[in-house]
Amino acid sequence: MSRISVYSTRICPYCVMAKRLLSAKGAAYDDLRIDQDESARAEMQKRAPASRTVPQIFIGETHVGGFDELAALDRAGKLDAMLAPYINEQS
Repeated sequence: MSRISVYSTRICPYCVMAKRLLSAKGAAYDDLRIDQDESARAEMQKRAPASRTVPQIFIGETHVGGFDELAALDRAGKLDAMLAPYINEQS
């Protein structure tokens, strides 16, 4: 099963908020730092070719988008169902 992937940088406040929201939900995720790893940047651009900003969040193979989209899913009551397979998953 694919995992949750968060493409991020160290200084991005939206990345921090996205990871806090996922952690608060108990979801396991991979933090892929594009500022430290060029291969992570290339992978992000391949998976989300039109996206140039971080965070870029994937739940399994579904491209959620950034923090605003993740928070909108949460407000709409849809995020918990999407995260259910990843709650308390071992890293």
